[in-house]
Amino acid sequence: MTSPIIVGISGASGAIYGIEALKMIRELGLETHLVVSDNGARTITTETPYSIDGVKSLASKVYGNKDMGAAISSGSFRTQGMIVAPCSVKSLSGIANSSSSNLLIRAADVTLKGRRPLVLMLRETPLHKGHIDLMARAAEIGATIHPPLPAFYANPESLEDVVRHSVGRALDHLGVTHDLIKRWPNG
Repeated sequence: MTSPIIVGISGASGAIYGIEALKMIRELGLETHLVVSDNGARTITTETPYSIDGVKSLASKVYGNKDMGAAISSGSFRTQGMIVAPCSVKSLSGIANSSSSNLLIRAADVTLKGRRPLVLMLRETPLHKGHIDLMARAAEIGATIHPPLPAFYANPESLEDVVRHSVGRALDHLGVTHDLIKRWPNG
């Protein structure tokens, strides 16, 4: 049996990336454990047609962001890794500085200390040096910084195509084998 994948949705613009991650992982028949920050919940209702309950229904297991006793807060709970989609600068800062001030950040910290893949789909622009320093710090401790940038070689025909391709590439960094996206020709 494959270990579950943790999906974190923080408050940055781009909640659709986390929602699409849940949908794509479900398509693959894999288990997901979801944690949504308060600002992530607000962004879901602001930017998407989904309700919070609708997003939660896409996950195998859901935790409150204040539930520091949740399974995903422990290094003994085995996972395949974690994706934070989207990842706000606030969450990036907590992760880079190992602050563990909420469950999303604690789960990311546990993922890193367990040497499991952590993919951060950072959503912020423009970037100042403080943001870049945080990204460097997170990368130095083992995170993969994976901003959701479009790949035009895939000839996207819709916003969904752009989102799915970015999420598919992020899933690659979690070690998930799939054929859910168009790859580079001859690749």
